Amino acid sequence: MLLDTASLYFRAYFGVPDSVRAPDGTPVNAVRGLLDFITRLVQDHHPDDLVACWDADWRPQWRVDLIPSYKAHRVAVETPEGPDEEETPDTLAPQVPIIAAVLDALGIARVGVEGYEADDVIGTLTGAASGPVDIITGDRDLYQLVDDARQVRVLYPLKGVGSLQVTDEAWLREKYGVAGSGYVDLALLRGDPSDGLPGVPGIGEKTAAKLLDAYGDLAGIMAAVDDPSSRLTPSQRKRLDVSRAYVAVAPTVVRVAADVALPDFDPALPAEPLDPETLDALAARWGLQNALHRLLVTLGK
Repeated sequence: MLLDTASLYFRAYFGVPDSVRAPDGTPVNAVRGLLDFITRLVQDHHPDDLVACWDADWRPQWRVDLIPSYKAHRVAVETPEGPDEEETPDTLAPQVPIIAAVLDALGIARVGVEGYEADDVIGTLTGAASGPVDIITGDRDLYQLVDDARQVRVLYPLKGVGSLQVTDEAWLREKYGVAGSGYVDLALLRGDPSDGLPGVPGIGEKTAAKLLDAYGDLAGIMAAVDDPSSRLTPSQRKRLDVSRAYVAVAPTVVRVAADVALPDFDPALPAEPLDPETLDALAARWGLQNALHRLLVTLGK
């Protein structure tokens, strides 16, 4: 089980009232919510391994170099030495180090790599997995990893994590007309304002799906642009032709990396805390006793 951790703690932050606070009054709703998410996921799915994948760099420079608008609208503070600071709610940002400290004390593997997003860690771990993989994320970008043959699916939270949309190839074909491997081409053609990806002007999701159905993949579509006998409409041909520079680099930006050099870590779900003394101190300071008790009971089963 691979957690897109930031996606989940953002959802926890907005799903749990900020009246959930530590003894000193500091909001800990994202921390509490994430712990309860993990408890429920372990209860319902019984993973052998669980990795909290981390955004060591939420906006890698190598992606920005290719598409400068990539996530640009989400930059709060530009940092010359990088990475830039992401726009984050005032009461969420201070909770992120608490989440990291609690996960580390629990012994739940937390893996991030400088210069890469959590999606890239997830992509690398998925590619290396020898058994079934469940990816827990509220980010549709990771639909590209869905692979029935390898038993890779995305569990997308609809309401908390008690209600998860099970995303497999059949669901993707029904919803988007593509399998997991085709989702990258669909996404880059359609564009994604939330990530600052412009897409091909005038090519929406339905048109992108029809083009992929007709021509197989992005390369097939671009070959059709150069083929006067293809059935592209004049407007489609023109729009794709003027977007060649974007289409040439967008796959590298949209596709998650599969070759990140990961640190050594133990993915096994812990049966007991790695550092009980530190965990007790964190629980007392931040008022997390009940949430941690529920999680520890679940881990110990």
